[in-house]
Amino acid sequence: MFSRKRFAKRLALAALALGAIAAPASAEGLSDQQIIDKLKAPKLTRGLSGGVTEAPALSARDTAFINRIRKTRSLSIADREQVASIAKTRPAVDLEINFDYNSAAVSTTAEPQLHSLGKALTSAELAGSVFMLGGHTDAKGTDGYNQNLSERRAETVRKFLTENYKIPAENLVSAGYGESHLKNKSDPTAAENRRVQIVNMAKDETASK
Repeated sequence: MFSRKRFAKRLALAALALGAIAAPASAEGLSDQQIIDKLKAPKLTRGLSGGVTEAPALSARDTAFINRIRKTRSLSIADREQVASIAKTRPAVDLEINFDYNSAAVSTTAEPQLHSLGKALTSAELAGSVFMLGGHTDAKGTDGYNQNLSERRAETVRKFLTENYKIPAENLVSAGYGESHLKNKSDPTAAENRRVQIVNMAKDETASK
């Protein structure tokens, strides 16, 4: 016997199930304040005694290096590795500015996160700092192709920030890392591997000394 009440209940349950299946798997992007908090906080390290201390200030060598790469558009392999080494001790945030497969173009879904980033980097707390934009790809394709693609993605974000938020180009160092630093190593082709990492390398006045 047909029951409207039972049919309506089943229909509602089916709709809920469909909604759960269709819900996006990616996490919601960070707000500009969340990005600010990540990038202005001192990087902390755990000492031999188990206590937590602030990371040391930039050395004169690292400061000179950052000053040099701010003036170049193309980093060597050695430059990229030194940037990655310095970045380990600096405030950083790993934003999932996802790109479509095989693309370096800013997608519509990526724009809100990029605008949050632009607002953060031009805030009173962060304005004037020198930032590294590290581009990353998934593991599809050859190493050479992915390296080139990651560089283009980092440069795309750099261009977006300079054009839309008037951040000086010399305060944004772009570097590509291809597939060498996968975020999701268990799934090398996952979308979250196609991202850009932001690192607060130094205050402008520090790097300029």
